[in-house]
Amino acid sequence: MRTHRDDDRGQVAVEFLGMVPLILLTMALLWQVVLVGYTYTLAGNAADEGARAQAVGDDCEGAARRHLDGAWRAEVSCSSPGDGMAYAEVDLWVPVLVPGTGGLFPVQGKAGAVDEEGLIP
Repeated sequence: MRTHRDDDRGQVAVEFLGMVPLILLTMALLWQVVLVGYTYTLAGNAADEGARAQAVGDDCEGAARRHLDGAWRAEVSCSSPGDGMAYAEVDLWVPVLVPGTGGLFPVQGKAGAVDEEGLIP
């Protein structure tokens, strides 16, 4: 004699297979959000390091790029306008799921440091 329970065999497997695409999409979106935050962190840190290097007369662009992996497309600009400050700007592109692939939108990190070259007698 068959019971009602026998009619539901395999239902969990079917429901799981139906949910797999949704689970994978959710994980990909969460990973993309992590990459956006990480890009902002990298841009700010690289700009800080570049500004510090510019403030003591070192290579600003080189210092900023040392703190970025080669997969991150970056534009670095440094300046010392004569107001006693050294500035650095780092523009990075947020990658699509994997660093080094495409770019969703640019992220800019800006930093300033007291220009110490003029302070040394």
